[in-house]
Amino acid sequence: MRIDSHQHFWLLSRGDYDWLGPSFEALYRDFLPDDIRGHLQASDIDQTILVQATDKLAETQYLLSLADENAFIAGVVGWVAMDTPAGQADLQKLSQQPRFLGVRPMLQDINDRNWMLKPELDPAFQILLRENLSFDALVKPEHLDNLHTLMLRYPSLSVVIDHGAKPDIAAGEFDPWAENISRIAKDTNAYCKLSGLLTEANHSASRAEIQPYMQHLLACFGPQRLMWGSDWPVLNLASDYAHWQSIVQTFIAPLPADDQAAIMGTSAQHFYRLHKRHSTI
Repeated sequence: MRIDSHQHFWLLSRGDYDWLGPSFEALYRDFLPDDIRGHLQASDIDQTILVQATDKLAETQYLLSLADENAFIAGVVGWVAMDTPAGQADLQKLSQQPRFLGVRPMLQDINDRNWMLKPELDPAFQILLRENLSFDALVKPEHLDNLHTLMLRYPSLSVVIDHGAKPDIAAGEFDPWAENISRIAKDTNAYCKLSGLLTEANHSASRAEIQPYMQHLLACFGPQRLMWGSDWPVLNLASDYAHWQSIVQTFIAPLPADDQAAIMGTSAQHFYRLHKRHSTI
């Protein structure tokens, strides 16, 4: 089973995406299931994890409807207002839907870097723990200290770091990011997505420029806690589906077959508990 652990859909006419305007020329159109099928077939990808792209509950419900209609969508990582009683009630209701996998607050866009540590979030984290749901951490390097604290507070919480925490590859940033990634990998049970790195690099970045970041993530998390994701269609800002998949396949080619299979599928299966959830559908 080969799984793209991170992709998005959007329908502009729904009006869900305040951040998405004509300036994002490569992204400013509808991206729906039929648009990704060819990429999945060409890259031999069996299933995807569909991830929210805006802070609206209505979008999460829309994505779940797409998952119900398209068998290749293994599940949805959605959004709720985690710090409010109403949002916590929404989370509890969503937890009863088999294709709902967990939540992703838009941490990178929240001005308060300490937001994730607010005590008001505790009921939401308790629901995630009780219902075996996941937490996708959409963070940048400056959030990693607080993410470390959060994970020590909830050591059983299933957390995956999206896009390797978005190191500033274009500016050559490495050491502070690398140190904090190492600490989280060592001290917690976090997983990490091997995704989004091309978008953080210069558009002309070579494979050699991205290699040290991929190598560090592999060294820290190991194949069993590292999962490949396309971040399509955001990936289109920097490259395309086939090129990014080719970069990762070349990178992992020296690894044993089981380790390659983990990065390309089984890590995502285990993290998102897909075997257990699909048995209930």
